[in-house]
Amino acid sequence: MRKTKREHLLRVAERLFYEEGFHATGIDRIVTEAGVTRMTLYNHFASKTELIRGVLAARHDRYRRALCEAIEARGQESALGALVAVQSDWLRARAQHGCMVIKAIAEFQRHDSAIAADALVLKRDLLGIIDWVLELDGIARSGAAQEVLMVLEGSNALVPVLGLENVLSSMQSLLSSWLVPAQEASA
Repeated sequence: MRKTKREHLLRVAERLFYEEGFHATGIDRIVTEAGVTRMTLYNHFASKTELIRGVLAARHDRYRRALCEAIEARGQESALGALVAVQSDWLRARAQHGCMVIKAIAEFQRHDSAIAADALVLKRDLLGIIDWVLELDGIARSGAAQEVLMVLEGSNALVPVLGLENVLSSMQSLLSSWLVPAQEASA
């Protein structure tokens, strides 16, 4: 399937924003890397702000889609187990610089409330997905979704500090321990 120019711009901008930061990456750098003109970029995105918002939404949609597909295909596996598998795959492929959405909140909370607000909506959406995942597994403990989100965000943040394999092992250990009480309660 051939990528559209818009998709290509989103992918190039995502990589550059993730590796170099939102403010440090200029439009000229993006169009040069993408091999397009400024006019092409502005035909798809009215501003750098709109490009950033598009990048964040596309990245979140990929994660959300991967998670929903894994849950639908999980068979007898727990939904939380599917979430751990998706997060593990995500970290293996994309975790060298932490969470891009959290970085957007940090970079834009004072300078661009629209981007920061979008990023907060994405994290709240993820919290809702986690709630649904826990509900599928019969885990109804108050505050559980926030705790899982903290583990996921911690796993993103700590790959550069602890190393990928240590983070994956700790995340899997922490979250799999939640399944034992839920499985015992349903038995």
